[in-house]
Amino acid sequence: MAIRIVLAGEGGQGVQVIANILAESANAEGKEVIYIPNFGVEQRGGVSIAFVQIDDKRIGSPKFPKADIVVALSNRAVNRTRQYVDKRTTFIYDNSLVAAAEIDEHAMGIQAVEADPRSQRPTELVDEGKVKDQVQLPDNAANIIGIPANDIAKNELHPRVFNIIILGTLLKATAVVPLDRIKEAIEEKLGGKFEKNPELRDLNYKALDKGMSLVERVD
Repeated sequence: MAIRIVLAGEGGQGVQVIANILAESANAEGKEVIYIPNFGVEQRGGVSIAFVQIDDKRIGSPKFPKADIVVALSNRAVNRTRQYVDKRTTFIYDNSLVAAAEIDEHAMGIQAVEADPRSQRPTELVDEGKVKDQVQLPDNAANIIGIPANDIAKNELHPRVFNIIILGTLLKATAVVPLDRIKEAIEEKLGGKFEKNPELRDLNYKALDKGMSLVERVD
């Protein structure tokens, strides 16, 4: 089964870590994998995007125009990834981050988005009368799934496991690799820290389970 995935977020959200763990896990499972990172180049930090293809047979091209799964973790990531969406795409976004544009100390007003993603209006952050940020969810996706990953990380677990929650969500939605393979990859990357602080292992695996509980399998 072939699956094409686009993950996007701000620098520091761990997008490339998620993609790398997923790619390594699929490779260990004996699948064909292509992982292409794309880092933002804007002066103040851009959107980090990861392109991942996983297949049971040889992958013909490293690039793809549309994705089966798109995961967007910030306002800018939503806007950057809409081009990879079509009628077959499942679009997953963090609604605790996209529910309203980020407010800074200079903000004068904010227009909230509608609760139903199918009828959302753009979110606008106004700074001295100038639109600073605008978000519009895709209107052509097969499925749009909002998850409060950031809120869960901050309020129930720890902000540092935000990306592991996302990894669990992606794993459950695709079932592209077994859970055990993902855990092996996590142990490979973080095993040293886990040995020094076993609570970190429990925290990461709780985050993984929590992410898996937020969605159902997408066919």
